[in-house]
Formats: sequence, structure tokens, C-alpha cells
Amino acid sequence: MNVFERYLTLWVFLCIVVGIALGQLAPEVFQAVAAIEIAQVNLPVGFLIWVMIIPMLIKIDFAALGQVRQHVKGIGVTLFINWLVKPFSMAFLAWLFIRHAFAAWLPAEQIDSYIAGLILLAAAPCTAMVFVWSRLTGGDPIFTLSQVALNDTIMVFAFAPLVALLLGISAITVPWDTLIISVVLYIVVPVLLAQIWRRGLLSKGDAAFDRTMTALGKWSVIALLATLVLLFAFQGKSIVDQPLIIALLAVPILLQVVLNAGLAYWLNRRLGEHHNVACPSALIGASNFFELAVAAAISLFGFQSGAALATVVGVLIEVPLMLVVVRVVNQTKPWYERRA
Repeated sequence: MNVFERYLTLWVFLCIVVGIALGQLAPEVFQAVAAIEIAQVNLPVGFLIWVMIIPMLIKIDFAALGQVRQHVKGIGVTLFINWLVKPFSMAFLAWLFIRHAFAAWLPAEQIDSYIAGLILLAAAPCTAMVFVWSRLTGGDPIFTLSQVALNDTIMVFAFAPLVALLLGISAITVPWDTLIISVVLYIVVPVLLAQIWRRGLLSKGDAAFDRTMTALGKWSVIALLATLVLLFAFQGKSIVDQPLIIALLAVPILLQVVLNAGLAYWLNRRLGEHHNVACPSALIGASNFFELAVAAAISLFGFQSGAALATVVGVLIEVPLMLVVVRVVNQTKPWYERRA
């Protein structure tokens, strides 16, 4: 992990402090930024999201889809967790904790929005950081790449219907046109641009590709942090008034990580998959494509929404949580390999 990835939680925390401070000192500046939009899409944030997402998508080789047959059981577990367990379990946990258990400590007008943000967070499987987690556990690189390529392909078609279904079950109405615009802007177009760029870079050789990816990776993290500063500048007042909100939103996210990682790891063991396949399978089920979630939350509900804040909480706690999961799967390797 590079320095940005290793200390991402620290950078996010600093963004919280800086964003809240700037939002209190110069609210008119951020109101002007929020007003720069077309068809409910904020142009500055849209640009930042592209800078975040495209470098990650350039890493994806969709030719790896041909490799999924090598580990059918592991791929099956990945798909089961990511598309049948993870989104629905998060919707249930959000309903249980946000609408009921924690409702008395949360602003009533934001309850639906918090639930929507958590659903958005769980509806998109991790695209970039899973490569880091896989590397830290000695995961099979071919399997990791093939499961990411397959998940991204499914996400192009399934993200919007899945989000609409889960929000509908939660009695939250979202305009279909806004949801489709979000998918096109933050999934379809970036995927196409990234693959065109990828081919151009690879045509110049692996060294040129690696140099470009190193440079783009830094800009990707800078864009993420800039987006977070904007979000917290708008969310500052509600956070200062009710600082407990972040901790409460973190509870269903934490439980979701433990549930999905543990279930995927156990299922792979039961099915007889190798440890270096079970690790990336479990890790992708536990982590999220939070850049897409943040973008979709802003487009659907706005900067100042509870949905945007909920997705940012996912960014805040993902790195330390995933490092814990990495440690657990590494230390339990002897137990894993004692299967019948």
C-alpha cells in the first residue's frame, strides 16, 4: 500500500476537520459551488468523481473474464455474496438500526436518506482497493482480476435496478431518470473512457503504463479528498450539532463487513477452494466501491443529504476495517487448510 492508501483514514479525518471549518468560515463559497450543476449533476464534483474512478477502472482487464472458469466455486461465492447477500443484508441492517434502534438519536427528516446512502454503499462491489487487500493476503492475482472484471460488467446492468428495488422496499422514492443518469455518468462512460485509455497506454509498453498509473493514482486520491472536503463543508452544521451520527452510521457498515467477509470465507472453505482464492473472494464481499456510492448519493440526494454523509462514513472506516479482515484471514490460514 502506498502512503495515501495506508493512511486513508487519517486523510479522511483531516478532511472532516478542514471541511467543517471551511463550511463555517465561508458558507457562501460552498453554496456557489453547489449551484454549478446541470440536470441535477454538480459539475465540480462530477469532474472530481471522474478523476477518482477512471484510474481505478484503467487497471481492469476485461479480457480476464475468460479466466472465471478456472475457479467456478470461488466466483460463485463472490457473486452470491456481492449481489444476493450484501445489498439485502445492508438494507436489513439499515432498517433495523437506522429506522428503529438508533432513530431517537438521529434527525427524523434524514432517516430515509441515511438508509439510502447505506444501500448505495453496499450495492457496488469494490473495484480498486480489493487488489491491495488481495496482495496483502497472497491472493491469486488472476482470480482477483477475473472477479473484479465480472463484477464490474454486472454492475453496469444491475446497479440501477438493484438500488431502485432496495430503495423501493425501504419505501424511499428515487426518480428513475436521475438514477439512470448517475449510472451512465459514473459507470458506463468512465468504463468506456478507461478502457480506451488503457489500450492506448499498453500500446506504448508496460513501463509507460506503470508510470501513468502511478501518477494517476495520486490524483485519484487527491480528488477523493477534495470531494470529502466539499461534503463535510455542507454537512458541518449537522455533524457539529449531532457528532454521534457518524458513530451510529458506522455500526451497520461494520456489521455488514463482518457478516459478508465471514460468510464468503466460510463458504469457500466448505466448497474446497484454495486459501488464495478464498481471501480475495471474502475481501471483495466486505469492501465497497465507495467512490461510486459517494457520486450516486450526491446526484440522487444532494450534498447536504444524509445519504452523502452515510457513504462518506463508509470511506472513513473502510481501510482500518479491511486491514483487520486481512489480518484475520492471514492468521486463520492453518485452520482454513485443515478442512477435510
